Amino acid sequence: MTVWNPTAPRTVLAERALPRAATRTGVTIVAAAALTALAAQVVIPIPGSPVPVTGQTFAVLLTAAALGPARGVAAQALYLLAGIAGLPVFAHGTHGSAVVFGASGGYLVGFLAAALIVGHFARRGADRSPVRTLAVYALASAVIYFIGTAWLLLSTGMTLTAGISAGVLPFLPGDAAKALLAAGLLPGAWKLLGRSESTSGGER
Repeated sequence: MTVWNPTAPRTVLAERALPRAATRTGVTIVAAAALTALAAQVVIPIPGSPVPVTGQTFAVLLTAAALGPARGVAAQALYLLAGIAGLPVFAHGTHGSAVVFGASGGYLVGFLAAALIVGHFARRGADRSPVRTLAVYALASAVIYFIGTAWLLLSTGMTLTAGISAGVLPFLPGDAAKALLAAGLLPGAWKLLGRSESTSGGER
C-alpha cells in the first residue's frame, strides 16, 4: 500500500497521458482556456443574483488537476486576458474588462487561486484518491466563494447576508455535484492509465 506524501512532487495527469510535445509547450494551456470558455456558455440564471451557475468551475478545477499549478494558473490567466481583449469567452458570450471588474468578476479572479490550489495538490498526488479530490475541490471552491462574494459585496453594496444568499447558497448543490463527478473522473483516469501501462509493459 502506497502512503500519500503531500510534500513529494508527482507527475500530473496530462504529463502521464499526453505526449511530451503537448505538455512542454503552450498547447495544453490554450486547450484548458478554451475548455473553460466553452463551459462558461453552459448557463443557468439565478433569480435575484447577478452571478449565474455555469460550467466554468468544473472546467477550471478539472484542468488545473490535469495540468498542475503553473499551467493551470496560466490557462485561467489566458482565459481572463482573452475575455478582456474582446473574445466572447465569459458567460452568455460576454467579454470586456467591465465583466471582470463587475459584480461577478471576483469569481473569475478566484479561478486563478483555485487553479493554484488544485494544481498544487494534484502535483502531490491528491487527485488519485476520491476522498482527497473531494477535500481539495471543497477547499478551492471555498476560496472562489470567498473572493467572489467579497467582490460582490464591494461592487453592489449588498449586506453580508444578502451576498451569501446571492453568491454562495445557490451554487452549493451544483458545486457539490461537480466535486463528486471529479472525484470519480480523476482517480478513475489514473486507474485506467495504470492498467494501460501494466498491459503495455510500463510507463511511456
